[in-house]
Amino acid sequence: MELQFCPALQKLNRLYREWDGLYHAMALRAGLSDSAFVIFYALAELGEGCRQKEIAEQYSLSRQTISSSIRRLEKERYLYLKPGKRRDMHIYLTDAGRQIVKEKIAPVIALENSVFDALGTETGEALTALTEKCVGLYREKLHAQLQEECAAQCP
Repeated sequence: MELQFCPALQKLNRLYREWDGLYHAMALRAGLSDSAFVIFYALAELGEGCRQKEIAEQYSLSRQTISSSIRRLEKERYLYLKPGKRRDMHIYLTDAGRQIVKEKIAPVIALENSVFDALGTETGEALTALTEKCVGLYREKLHAQLQEECAAQCP
């Protein structure tokens, strides 16, 4: 079977994997697992008191991954949970967790901001808009494929 790849798609896929690898390297450099890095980053971005569900949705990670990482960080005394409405648990940093954010996450956010500053406002906004359009098209086409598959399987 011979598959054809659009050269631009190949390049985009390679860049996506490289970008993902850069974040993995930053997590390792910070002495954190990828999921712990995301939790600390999310608490910096979304604010303390956010819920596991919000982190899972914002960062496209499974709730199970987030939950197990939160339990580990709670055991290590980097964060704690407070009950909210119904079964919702809100996540808060301890002093040790705030120190991790200050020392390990804040420099990453500063680096990201410097990259977008170097791109310039117009280019940064264009990159964001094109990425959003591309993801939206993937979502629509995948949804259409899933509907077709379901229709073919359901009498």
